[in-house]
Amino acid sequence: MIVITGATGTLNGTTVDHLLTRVPASEIVVVARDITKAQRFADAGVQVRPGDYASPAGLPAAFAGADQLLLVSSSDPKADAVALHRNAIEAAVEVGVGRVLYTSHQGAAPNTPFAPGRDHYATEQILADSGLAWTSLRNGFYAHSLNQIAGPWRDTGRISVPADGPVSWTAREDAAEAAAVVMTSGRTFDGPTTLTAPAAVSFGEIAAIASELSGRDIEFEVLDPDEWLAAMVTAGQAKFMARFILGMYQAAQEGFFSGVDPLLGDLLDRAPRSAQDALMAAPAYHH
Repeated sequence: MIVITGATGTLNGTTVDHLLTRVPASEIVVVARDITKAQRFADAGVQVRPGDYASPAGLPAAFAGADQLLLVSSSDPKADAVALHRNAIEAAVEVGVGRVLYTSHQGAAPNTPFAPGRDHYATEQILADSGLAWTSLRNGFYAHSLNQIAGPWRDTGRISVPADGPVSWTAREDAAEAAAVVMTSGRTFDGPTTLTAPAAVSFGEIAAIASELSGRDIEFEVLDPDEWLAAMVTAGQAKFMARFILGMYQAAQEGFFSGVDPLLGDLLDRAPRSAQDALMAAPAYHH
């Protein structure tokens, strides 16, 4: 049995959709904080169980019988993500899950400026110490966020960042599909497993791609980080969130998102989507 958390979200929800094309619905269990949001899976014949990382007493029942358990990482920047993940892993140990798969992130490391990367690394250490078989799906930086992170360049004609570095922008849809393949392929992936697009591009290169797509010259500039932070806050961004985003740029500058791996394309049996695909998928190109 495959048990999936976070299926009411986009990433693991898409993974369940792919699983339903590969295994019978009776072999899949979806765990949700709000089971009413998982009705579409129940309608498809998937068992839906209540479960919340923040309520550990209920997790063993939610995970019972899992040959494979896919844990989605917490996406709340204000939460103690590592504590929440520890609750889930301890429940998995209690009920003897066959293998835990965890949606991690490329560049997971104790010294990355990107806060989620530190949380992912700490979670991987908990998994390594758990005694369970485990797979950490280190997905590349999700490409759907590129348009937000690159800023309103269609309006301003400029991409302004506080630091620049290569990022292997990876489509969330591709990562979701790959997770389904990993769990049903019969192949074993132990420990950190990198799933990225085949190329890593800098924001300077993104500006060149944007210029080509828009047919006009999109300028590129690297601002002083303090100047960039002040501009973000002035524009209405919460200060803690602006600092959170700054960490992403700084991690890119330090090379934490620069690695690429052919595995994603191998699993999908096709070329993964590119950064250019992500820019073209933005509403401005839906004519």
